[in-house]
Amino acid sequence: MISLLILFGVLAAVGVSSTVTLLRRGGRRTDTVEGLLQEQEALRQAKTDRVSYGLGLHNTMPTASDSHIRHSGQP
Repeated sequence: MISLLILFGVLAAVGVSSTVTLLRRGGRRTDTVEGLLQEQEALRQAKTDRVSYGLGLHNTMPTASDSHIRHSGQP
């Protein structure tokens, strides 16, 4: 019984500390040009990664390269 109380206490402490951290951080956006350029580059990289890992191609017919990827043991 005591171990359950300790477990729930630890989980509650983690939740409270996460909430405090997120509230302290706030939703501020970058105001400097360098920060905006970094955000734009990160968005471009994320888009490229989504396309290269196939997350944007769910509604297309499978191709020969898809078959090769499946048979080689890669997802």
